[in-house]
Order: sequence, then C-alpha cells, then structure tokens
Amino acid sequence: MNKRFFGILLVSFCILLPAALFAQQYDPATYQELHWRLIGPFRGGRTVAISGVPGQPNVFYMAPNNGGVWKTTDFGRTWNPIFDNQPNDPQHSGSIGALAIAPSNPDIIYVGSGEGLRRPDLSVGDGFYKSTDAGRTWQHLGLRDAQQIASIIVDPKDPNRLFVAVQGHPYGPNPERGVFRSLDGGQTWQKVLYKDENNGGDDLVFDPRNSQVIFASMWSSRRPPWTTSGGYNGPGSGLFKSTDGGDNWRQLTKGLPGADEGIGRIGPTVAPSDPDRMYAWVNAKKGSGIYRSDDAGESWQQVNDEGRIYGRGDDFGCVRVDPKNKDVIYVANTSTYRSTDAGKNFTAIKGAPGGDDYHTIWINPEIPDIIAIALDQGTTISVNGGQTWSSWYNQPTAQFYHVITDNQFPYWVYGGQQESGSIGTASRSDFGEITFRDWTTVGTEEYGYVAPDPHRAADILPGRSARPLPGIERVVLDP
Repeated sequence: MNKRFFGILLVSFCILLPAALFAQQYDPATYQELHWRLIGPFRGGRTVAISGVPGQPNVFYMAPNNGGVWKTTDFGRTWNPIFDNQPNDPQHSGSIGALAIAPSNPDIIYVGSGEGLRRPDLSVGDGFYKSTDAGRTWQHLGLRDAQQIASIIVDPKDPNRLFVAVQGHPYGPNPERGVFRSLDGGQTWQKVLYKDENNGGDDLVFDPRNSQVIFASMWSSRRPPWTTSGGYNGPGSGLFKSTDGGDNWRQLTKGLPGADEGIGRIGPTVAPSDPDRMYAWVNAKKGSGIYRSDDAGESWQQVNDEGRIYGRGDDFGCVRVDPKNKDVIYVANTSTYRSTDAGKNFTAIKGAPGGDDYHTIWINPEIPDIIAIALDQGTTISVNGGQTWSSWYNQPTAQFYHVITDNQFPYWVYGGQQESGSIGTASRSDFGEITFRDWTTVGTEEYGYVAPDPHRAADILPGRSARPLPGIERVVLDP
C-alpha cells in the first residue's frame, strides 16, 4: 500500500466514522417528552375555503391552504381548529381548497383537500372528507388521487346529494378529474362531466329554483413550479350546463370567448333573487372580464373589462351576487370590489392595509350585510355590509417557505410569510403566551431567506431574555 493511498484511506475513515456514529439509532424514550408547541405568529395565511351557516349567523367555517379546518361561533372573534385530530393516516392532508355546509343539515360538512388554486407554490391533497357532527369527527370518503378539489355544492333539500369539482394533478395529466356526483353522502362517486386527462373541474353552482340545473366550469391548466407569473390555459376550458341532475351536459358559448381566444378559468354565479340573471368571471387571452347573462346562461355579454377587476385569473375567479338585489355584485381580486349597477362600475370595499389577494366571498342568504371573505391573510368577516371587518390576528395559519433559528437563548425563529412580509418571533416569552409584542419584521419578502449572524447571539439588551438580533442579513430571491 503506497503512502498516498493510505493517506486517502485514513482521511476517508476520519470523515465517515463521525457520520456513522451520528447515524446510530437512539432509544425513543430519550426524546418522548418532546412535543410540538405553537409559537405563532397569530395571523392568518392564504385561505380559499369559507362558508357560514345561514340559520346560525355567528357560526363560520374556514380552511386555510395549509392549516386544516377552523370554526368560529362568535363572528370571527376567535377561531378554533377542528381538523387536527384525524386518524393516524400517513397520507392525511391539512391542505384544503373547498368546503360546503349542507343547507338542510348544518351538522354535515364536506371538505375537499388540496389548495384548489393553480400556483407555483402549492400543496396537494389526499381526497375528500365529511363530518356529520359539526366538525367534531371526520371520515375520509375517497377521491384520493384528485390532488386539487376546487368546489363543492350540496343539494339544498338533500344533504346526501352533492357535486364536486376536481382540478386534478397540477403538473401533469391524470384521469381522476372533472365533475363528480354522489347521491349517498360521498360513499360512492360518479364522474358525470369529463373531457380528458388534462381538463379539470373548477367551479359549480345550482340554479336556486331547481337543483336539477347545475352549472360547471372546466379548466385545462398547468402551473409548473418554475413559473413566476401565470401558467397556461390548454384547449377544452369552458362553461357547461346540465338540466337533468348532471346526467348530460352541454357547453354554453354564445357571447363568451372561445378556444380561439384562449379561454381559461371561469367563475359562474346565479342571482338568488332572479335565477335568470347570472354573472361570470372569465379569464382568457382575449376577452377577459365580467360577463352577464339574463337568460340563465344561454347568452352572455361582457359588462366590464377593467384589468383591476378581472386580472390574474390563475389566482382569482370569484364573483357573488347580493341575495336580495341582482344588480349588486361582489368580485374578489387584489382588493374586494362591489358594483351596484350590474357590473358596469366597481368600488373597492376591502383591501390593504389588513389584507390583499381575496379569493372567495360568502354572503349570508338571509342577512346580506353578513359577508365573509377568504384571502391571503386568512378570513375576515363583516356584519355591517363591509363597513368594518374582523381581525386576522387571531388565526395562526401563516405559511412559511423558509425558516431559520438563531443562537440566542431563548432562540428566535425567522422567516418570510406568504403574502405578509417577514417575521422574527421569540420561541418563548417572559410573560406567558407569545403575542404580537414578541414579533418583529426582518426586512425580507415572502419567498426570501433570512440569515442571522451566528457571532452576535449574545448581543441582547440588559434585562431582556431575548430580542431580535441587530444587523440581520437577508437574501431575497426573485420568485
């Protein structure tokens, strides 16, 4: 053995021996007393699933894209998680894209997992869930390969009859997509609207006069993780109508952009006070905007083409009608907008500070002044028609792309929060619970990395057990 080879062998041994020692298995009893604990921050994260209970105006359910299902019984003053204690299912997902309350039995809740959005940064789901006791317990009911469930509607008179819009895999084709129907409360499923392995179901709505009439939008889309703005709309997207309970469907095209205009995501809605009046958010390469129909979807006309109203169709697509007035409509975008003239003109009623990127609007059908919105900062509720709104500093559902700790004692945790800037927060407080008084910003944006200086861990103000380190270095990455 020559000296050079022996030297290489010795160095390799010195490198690999510590790795082997660290790889040894430890007795679980050594760390069995360690438990996860919540350190916040107590502010909301991206949410698209929201519903209230018409006969119980104080009760709402919401589901963040990465946070399970939450419930409030006091108009959003406090929120409690109700989806955490699931069976020990290794595939269980806390990513939620849709939820619905059965109108005839508010104890029955249906939840579809997956974010229900086409974004470069998303979480996929593992199927469909149901609760029959107002969220205390849950049962998994299939559609496990759906990955992205975007919409659920339940027959107003039959809690066991429901339709589910499945977007399918976000980055590739799969057959479990389209519109599914169940007549037995989710125990079995029928695929009732399907075009091909690239077209997914996106939105659903009943005709309030007749639940045998259903409108569904199909969306052929991809959003690869390496894209920074916009995915693509493939051929086959469109708005469909069934008049026989979902057995047969036909595409509605008169007045809407077609395949030549690159039609993509469509968000339809029906006016409860006049079901012949419909509105639709239409995203297309040519002809995007808000459309109106006065003959139950048979023909359409564009009523608004403002970019601030219809822009970013990959992220947004929700339009809702006041239950009592067919000319008052709401649109969710980077702000929430309201029109009182059937969509011709809009005024922003909710936006920053306190939130942006609004996804879903729910309006109480009996009390239209009660409005709930799901947005990138959780969920906010108004009981006075949008004059004031509940706080988002009571929902610990923030999403973080990157986190890091420093060397203080107690240590601090840093990261960029999705759509809400950055945060540094203490891992424990001298005063009991960790509150917003123990937070600070560190100057990065949602996708950014934070790098605390390891040599300044002892730089703490006298009399304080912890504080943010001065001179935090940051690296900002262009998403």
